[in-house]
Formats: sequence, C-alpha cells, structure tokens
Amino acid sequence: MSEAAGSTRQLKERAAALTPLVIETIITLMARKQPFSLDYEPEVKEHLRAIDSKYHSLIHDAIEEQLLFEPDTETRNRKALDPPAPFDATWEIRFGPNNRFRVFYVVDQDSRAVNIVAIGVKKGNRLIVGGVEIEL
Repeated sequence: MSEAAGSTRQLKERAAALTPLVIETIITLMARKQPFSLDYEPEVKEHLRAIDSKYHSLIHDAIEEQLLFEPDTETRNRKALDPPAPFDATWEIRFGPNNRFRVFYVVDQDSRAVNIVAIGVKKGNRLIVGGVEIEL
C-alpha cells in the first residue's frame, strides 16, 4: 500500500472516531441553558438616581454579564449572603472601580428569575443605597 493511501485511510479513521465527539459537542451547544430573567424592584430606580449616570451602563452591563446565566454560582466577586442581609437579599455581586458597586439580589431557580432588590455604592466601610447609608 502506498504512503498516500495509508495516510488517507488514517484520516478517514480519525474522522470516524471524532464524529461522536463532534455530534455530542453540537448537541451540548444547542442544549445550552436558557438565561434567567432579570426583574428589578421599583426602588432600584431610586437607587440608580443616586449614582452618577456615567456609571449606569457599567452597572447594566455587569448585571447582565454576571446574572443572566449563573447567578447562584459563587465567584471571587459573587457571594451568597448570610441572613440577615440588607434588603433580604440572598446574593451580592461587586464590581466597578475598586469594586465600589454592589448589587443585591434573590435567585428563584424554579422560575429561572433573578430579582434585583438593591444597587449601592461601597465607600470604605459604608454602603450607600439610594443616598442612604445602610448598616451592614
């Protein structure tokens, strides 16, 4: 058998061996989890008004990036909160310059919803939400 025929046969064998893996990959990608819905408490508008508007797009982008798909997975900047937590939140994300922004939220796995209950700014040991200092 010639060298070219041997390498052609090897390529066909490799392709056949990879086919189940490729099919599994395609199915996995197609079966991606649906994103969570993001619901905001009415007070959150007031909380945002107390934050400089130049940060609003940063806040919006961070919320979507961090909470749409895995809102209840702990990361370096996403933590489960111990009760009693501010605003009865069960989770918190922190982001922005010097991690100054905080978003407090509750996750409902059954309805795949994230309820955002507060957005604030951390200044030193103080948390300011809607212009009011919240005791931690």
